[in-house]
Amino acid sequence: MNTPGEDASITAWLRRGTGQLAASSGSAHLDAEILLATLLHKPRSFLLACGEQPLQADIIARYQSWLARRGAGEPLAYITGRREFWSLPLRVTPAVLVPRPETELLVQRALALLPDDQAEIADLGTGSGAIALACARERPRWRITATDISTAALEVAAANAASLALRNVQFVQGAWFEPLTDRRFQLLLSNPPYVGAGDPALAELRFEPHAALASGADGMDALRLICAGAPQHLLPGGWLVLEHGAAQAAALAALLVAHGFAHVRCHTDLAGLDRVTEAQWP
Repeated sequence: MNTPGEDASITAWLRRGTGQLAASSGSAHLDAEILLATLLHKPRSFLLACGEQPLQADIIARYQSWLARRGAGEPLAYITGRREFWSLPLRVTPAVLVPRPETELLVQRALALLPDDQAEIADLGTGSGAIALACARERPRWRITATDISTAALEVAAANAASLALRNVQFVQGAWFEPLTDRRFQLLLSNPPYVGAGDPALAELRFEPHAALASGADGMDALRLICAGAPQHLLPGGWLVLEHGAAQAAALAALLVAHGFAHVRCHTDLAGLDRVTEAQWP
């Protein structure tokens, strides 16, 4: 809170916020801007254009609280409750993984593999619904079924679909293929957990749901389950597209070939890391 005579302007508080986050964030100034702009319900450009405007006491109090949370390592998306994915504004809560830019590659591959015709698609472990909703926006004639074991995650995904007015996605509760019964699809998509249980990176991701991140000692338990179950849920010529860790491409390719898949291809993300592998059911 401001003391008497202290500068309460937007510019002054941005300076304080940046300084407070400098030790814990590599993007301290950007973080400070995003937090304050969100509180003010303004674009970041407003902060520069109107930097001399004073902040109200209640905004300052909330800003200080948000700065403390960010300084403790909590993701911006959980603090603001929003994250953009595929240019879609998504609601995000601690019940779901924060959507990553590299996951957009999964959407790109899905769109490249199937044209804008009627098709049955499934998104396994949908979380916030990011993948399913991006595909639904780009392919309005696709009928997409999105599964998740977490009812809290499905509530977030359904709310996102409603806010975006996307009605070609159905959300069903259950683990992976469980709620799909005997249905078959032209395309199966998934960004499953793929971090090894002992990976030090999990400590940095401690605010996000552990079940959406870790999958066995080598991080491949969910990938193995999906590869084994996919043949029973793909139409002939259908595709399976999976996100995975940068060091898992070779093991995943071997697994897919062992299960009878063909045309196994890995694609790299913008950082040049192996990130998405696709395979076709013959």
